[in-house]
Amino acid sequence: MLEKTYRPETVETRLYEAWEQSGAFAADPAGARRPYTIMMPPPNVTGSLHMGHALTFTLQDILIRFERMRGRDALWQPGTDHAGIATEIVVTNQLAEEGKTRGDLGRAAFIERVWAWKAESGGTITRQLRRLGASADWPRERFTMDTGLSAAVRRVFVTLYREGLIYRDKRLVNWDPVMHTVISDLEVDNRETRGKLWHIRYPIEGEPGRYLVVATTRPETMLGDTGVAVHPEDARYADLVGKTVRLPLVGRLIPVVADPYADPEKGSGAVKITPAHDFNDFEVGRRHGLEAINIFDRDAHLNDAVPERYRGLERFVARKKIVADLDAAGFLEKVEDQVSMVPHHDRSGEIIEPWLTDQWFCNAAALAKPAIEAVECGQTVFVPRQWENTFFEWLRNIQPWCISRQLWWGHQIPAWYDRDGNVFVAETGEEAALLAAERHGRPVDLTQDEDVLDTWFSSALWPFSTLGWPDATPELKRYYPGDVLVTGFDIIFFWVARMMMQGLHFMGDVPFRTVYIHALVRDERGQKMSKSKGNIIDPLDLIDRYGCDAVRFTLAGLASPGRDINLSEKRVEGGRNFATKLWNAARYAEINGCAPFGNATPPDFDPRQCRLTVNRWIGGATRDCATGVTAALETFRFDEAAHLLYHFVWGTFCDWYLEFTKPILAGDEAAARAETQATTAWVLARLLCLLHPLMPFLTEELWHELGGAGMLIGAAWPDLPPDLHDPEAAAEMDWIVAAISTIRAIRTEVNVPPAARLPLVVRDADAAAASRIERHREHLLRLARLSDIAAAGTAPAGGLAAVVDGATLILRVGDVIDLAKEKARLAKEIGRLDGDLRKFAGKLANPDFLAKAKPEIIDEQRQREADARRDRDRLQAAYDRIAAG
Repeated sequence: MLEKTYRPETVETRLYEAWEQSGAFAADPAGARRPYTIMMPPPNVTGSLHMGHALTFTLQDILIRFERMRGRDALWQPGTDHAGIATEIVVTNQLAEEGKTRGDLGRAAFIERVWAWKAESGGTITRQLRRLGASADWPRERFTMDTGLSAAVRRVFVTLYREGLIYRDKRLVNWDPVMHTVISDLEVDNRETRGKLWHIRYPIEGEPGRYLVVATTRPETMLGDTGVAVHPEDARYADLVGKTVRLPLVGRLIPVVADPYADPEKGSGAVKITPAHDFNDFEVGRRHGLEAINIFDRDAHLNDAVPERYRGLERFVARKKIVADLDAAGFLEKVEDQVSMVPHHDRSGEIIEPWLTDQWFCNAAALAKPAIEAVECGQTVFVPRQWENTFFEWLRNIQPWCISRQLWWGHQIPAWYDRDGNVFVAETGEEAALLAAERHGRPVDLTQDEDVLDTWFSSALWPFSTLGWPDATPELKRYYPGDVLVTGFDIIFFWVARMMMQGLHFMGDVPFRTVYIHALVRDERGQKMSKSKGNIIDPLDLIDRYGCDAVRFTLAGLASPGRDINLSEKRVEGGRNFATKLWNAARYAEINGCAPFGNATPPDFDPRQCRLTVNRWIGGATRDCATGVTAALETFRFDEAAHLLYHFVWGTFCDWYLEFTKPILAGDEAAARAETQATTAWVLARLLCLLHPLMPFLTEELWHELGGAGMLIGAAWPDLPPDLHDPEAAAEMDWIVAAISTIRAIRTEVNVPPAARLPLVVRDADAAAASRIERHREHLLRLARLSDIAAAGTAPAGGLAAVVDGATLILRVGDVIDLAKEKARLAKEIGRLDGDLRKFAGKLANPDFLAKAKPEIIDEQRQREADARRDRDRLQAAYDRIAAG
């Protein structure tokens, strides 16, 4: 017998261990079933579960469980990313607590220390994914630094180098002057910062007393200026194009160039160009052949390229001195307060410096072309489709990809140098030595490049390196390309596009047929979660309090395409309540002889053969629900699947079917009771199957307790025949549901006491409605709390009427409700809501409010307006009903 209360904390660990030990998650490369593959986006080995993880891995697990139950050979390939910078910071901080630096250890010992940390703490995120119910094929777990994947990385690097697609170049990069490494754009956190805007006079050469004024938020970089740009169509400066200005404090003559980058509407319309320290300026400099003068060293201190009095100064100390010197020399025209976005490293917190340096680059533009074509021709489809535009925008404007990082933890670049700086790129040091000996005619000493590869380089190979490439493994042949990639929009460029590039280049096919892009999880007010705001929701805390299934079902229900998820604890509580509702329904079924399934439902049971209309109706409704859920999951409409299941379980099955059949299960007619027990068990068994991908723990526990065969995770997905839907039974029972719902709505609208039983008068009933009322009189009396049902030719006094397809139903409320007072109350409440609606309309039509308010505040106002309008419409309907009576 089921316990009175479902306690997830006693179930989840036990069931997960049983699934994992039974091999229920395992793919079958040697089997005959059609494969279905999802590559798990590898979380950082340093990571712990957050709400973004909870969403993406819940959705992936729903798909994997769904397709596994549909008979597919489902591979969910798990693994973790070595997370170069994040991991190096973690271990470096540990050393700092011991009073040591990584330099004290040296490279080899530091890397050993990182591996030791990984062995001890690196499994945190995968243990947490198990708590989420993730049914990945864990024995196949890979790590981006393991032996096989490292071999794949070296093979790709060497191949691309020999094809001319990887090369050394001097370009601008995002430089962290504290960690002394390049970082990717994804690791740049642009923070709103209060600062100054300095307007500086640049004297025009040969025209004494005439200046070209430029404005900058970074006056220290002016020492590296090699030009000033104006717009080609800006008439104010047409005569200056081709002339020169003298750089203040330095004295260098620099040209005035015409370039559309300069905005005539912004500031003076003239822009200082510092090619070595600004990404836009770098491109302007290349277009006009301007020199790129690097004025910073790796610590962001001024170097020897600047006047002697500034050399060695830290950048912000230099800023103060330069501003003071400009002012003293009369070059400073004015200073304004300015709020600007300043780039910081999201890991170290340091302000990023655009820095010109020699790095390894990949020709991303060449690799991007096949990826663009693959999406254009539909080889890979984005869901929702609008994300294809983002994909195209990024790839059609792609820049060379800086793939080198100045770290110790990561894939060390397979390039070796001789004493003259000649480079030898090879997969191993031995191969590089042979290449060098061939060139020099004798063995020579080589030194390996100290840099490591960008973490995204190895992640880009994930769809095929995890399957054994470059070896031609059975898994690679069977599971590549994958079926779907589930990820967030923020890494379409950094990861999705790069997997497309490398997959097409090395495998000759796209790595996945579909890319499902899910939204962000925000707090209940629509704000992005952050430590500084104190609004972070911990999924593990929610699981502890409400159970894993409640969290999963809530996230699935909120996963609407194109809309961010505003998550509140109250929503998760609603998911927990739904789990409780299902548990209670199953317990009720068990108490009433509807379980074990094998006993209650004969092997040859067919709902189409049921004698009772209510049982044929619920059989068809189950089929309709299964069809809808299947279609929803096939099209990644997780929200629709959750909503269909919620309304079917809570409404159709629990609130209606179980209530309709209570008298049958408690009655003396054995045949009717047996048929209803069999039907209830049949429906409940299929409901558990349909719910399993979303709520695996609860459903597996009920399946076991109610006598399901084997494990539910391995059960077949319900594939129910179309003729299970009985149109006549559906029409009849749906009419009764509508009639009872209408009567209940009238009672609620005018505040009829719940215990009061009222008479119902039926007018103008057609034959179908009259016969339904007669057959289901007891249902109407009991569930609508009626004292009597009678036909009448005229409307009685004190009655409130509603039409339900073929009949007018009049509920006589006058004996228990003062309709005049109720009408007055409704009028007053409608007036109050009208006032609220006017306030909402005024605020939402106010340009100042719309310009200043945060988007989440505007959305909240719109939601409150919609709620008020809905309440008003409901009350107006009640008022009109009284007025008509």
